[in-house]
Amino acid sequence: METYIIVILCIASFFAGFVDAIVGGGGLIQTPVALILLPNYAVSSIIGSLKIPAFSGTSFAANQYLKKVDMNWKLLLIMAIIAFCAAFLGSNLLTMVSNDFMKPLLLVVLTLIAIYTFTKKNFGQHQAKDFSTNKQLLYAILMSVCIGFYDGFIGPGTGSFLVLGFVAILGFDFLHASANAKMVNLATNFGSICLFVIKGKIIWAIAIPMAICNALGGWIGAKVAIKKGNGFIRVFFLIIVIGTLIRFGYDVFFK
Repeated sequence: METYIIVILCIASFFAGFVDAIVGGGGLIQTPVALILLPNYAVSSIIGSLKIPAFSGTSFAANQYLKKVDMNWKLLLIMAIIAFCAAFLGSNLLTMVSNDFMKPLLLVVLTLIAIYTFTKKNFGQHQAKDFSTNKQLLYAILMSVCIGFYDGFIGPGTGSFLVLGFVAILGFDFLHASANAKMVNLATNFGSICLFVIKGKIIWAIAIPMAICNALGGWIGAKVAIKKGNGFIRVFFLIIVIGTLIRFGYDVFFK
């Protein structure tokens, strides 16, 4: 593999880790770059390899959040176990079928997310728990199954979907949503990694250097998010969602 390809992938991975630590969606940066630069590799091998830097960056970001933000450990443990299993199954399906049919659906969903977040100025600015513990647990389980499977099957944007789920469904503010989302995202990444390692799909020549760069980006991004707080994360969230819309829109209408 050419050296310049690895260098470009590492740069993309650094920015992906930075963005992912703040609001998720880092895969929207490094996944397209990898698919463009590695056209001769199977999509499942590329996605599988990118799970290594994603896990690395999320780990460093999660560590920063753990020092500053309270976690709901009971809820997170349940969500992590379910998300791990769902991601493992999703990744297994990825090795067998094409997933392009999901992009039009995601384009519609993300459009609605962007409109709602932009119009609701207080969205994600404070914690609002208006339902019982059992109801919160039910929503958390459903969210873990759906997003976990999505991460294993498609991947890009998972962090953003988790943040959105914690805010819109479970009633967290953006800072606590970002922190808790990192823990669940670790589980989904690990579930996918286990499957891809078993299947022999990891391209270690790019996975390891990208993991180092992603970790550095995640470490810096988490510090920025904790320092800036909810308002900054909300703006960053909108930017990433709009970027996702543009990316998926291009895939749906022009490719």
